[in-house]
Amino acid sequence: MLANNSNGLRMEIITEPWFPEVIQHLRQTFFADEPLNKAVSLCRPGDGHTLLEKHSLSSLRDGISVMAVTNSGEIAGVVVNGILHGNEDTGRALDRLAEMDDEKFRKIFTLLYEENLKIDLFEQFSVESIFEIRILSVDSKFRGQGLAKELMRKSEEVARTNGFQLMKTDATGLFSQRVASSLGFVTRHEVKYEDYLDQDGVHPVFRVGPPHDRLKIMYKTLC
Repeated sequence: MLANNSNGLRMEIITEPWFPEVIQHLRQTFFADEPLNKAVSLCRPGDGHTLLEKHSLSSLRDGISVMAVTNSGEIAGVVVNGILHGNEDTGRALDRLAEMDDEKFRKIFTLLYEENLKIDLFEQFSVESIFEIRILSVDSKFRGQGLAKELMRKSEEVARTNGFQLMKTDATGLFSQRVASSLGFVTRHEVKYEDYLDQDGVHPVFRVGPPHDRLKIMYKTLC
């Protein structure tokens, strides 16, 4: 256990016995609500998504994700974190996308991986690994209480405890961008959704509803 927050929720590292409940939480919140997922109608609230769940579980197994839990054991929010070991990780992930049949999933992660490959935080900061915040999700009943910010703050504690020198996040929506900025994250690269066009260079690949208008790749140094 990390600590209790001001709302009486306890913060814990997400261990394997919690994985099924964390995935169920994500099915009810993040999978459908995240701006890019919503833009392509990736799935409906409550529905599972095989590739998203595989991606989430792979990150959870790194052992550095955090959840907020009520006294009765209800998950109020989670932040799914993972470890990046170099731009080669992203390049290999991009290559694997070509083998996937889910076009909507491919669109989203092609954007994320391609834009990340335009920068090299590993070389810029001379680090071999980066603590990456991948999913930030708060149950609708607990929103508006600063829980997203608290989850990210606890993630920073975990990153520091584990000796990371750099954190990053691909912030796809305005709210996560504001939270990250309030905690000292800096924008390294961004792309407006209206400027991210299809192969013909004519139509935007994503029509994301307001107030979300861009992807921001953001980072924070820890030393």
